[in-house]
Amino acid sequence: MDATPGLDDLDLKIVAALQIDGRRSFSNLGEELGVPASSIRYRAKRLQDEGILQVVGIANPLAIGFDLLAIVGVRTSPGTARDVCAALSAMHESSYVVMTSGRFDVLVEVIARDIADMTDVLQNKIGSVPGVLSTESFFVLEVAKLAYGWGVPAIEGLAADSSAPGTPTAD
Repeated sequence: MDATPGLDDLDLKIVAALQIDGRRSFSNLGEELGVPASSIRYRAKRLQDEGILQVVGIANPLAIGFDLLAIVGVRTSPGTARDVCAALSAMHESSYVVMTSGRFDVLVEVIARDIADMTDVLQNKIGSVPGVLSTESFFVLEVAKLAYGWGVPAIEGLAADSSAPGTPTAD
């Protein structure tokens, strides 16, 4: 396994296992990895405290009443991209905000209930952020892949729950 600064092999196995199933018990994971549950608990807490690992429940926005999903490209005035990112990150309608290179300075994923809600977000919220020069919206028509289990190589022999989101399936 490739060395990752600050993480040893056990840390990487814990991250990989929790990306597959974040609700997995520490005792079950400890048994599988051959270490005490207390070691798994301690390491998972340390990984969370250090901002390396976050265990959350992720809802499908389209299944809970949000009908529109868009990626919005934002052009900013020089030197304001970080401030724009901070302002967009504070909006509850944004789920992903990144500073980029290329045609757009910032990309933001926006989730809205309907077209009126999306119009309000684009015109009155994003459009009023100081430093925003222009936006271009790309409405998501269909999601081909939505995965959260990236960044850690698959661990041979680690049990996988094939029903977990983002888990590869055999066709």
